[in-house]
Amino acid sequence: MNTQTYQVTGMTCGGCVRHVDKAIRNTPGVTDVVVDLASGTAKVTGTAAFETLAAQVAEAGYHLAELA
Repeated sequence: MNTQTYQVTGMTCGGCVRHVDKAIRNTPGVTDVVVDLASGTAKVTGTAAFETLAAQVAEAGYHLAELA
């Protein structure tokens, strides 16, 4: 199992956090996710590829990026 932290842009409220959480959580291969509004990050555990996660988050209206 792999855990990775990603930058999420476009979140402004708790509703945004719920949308991003749901988009990531519904991605095949994800076993856990913690989305944090204050830091603008999502900590994802599982085997889902970044490209798949980014597509799911984009579909929800937000942007997911790998941390440098």
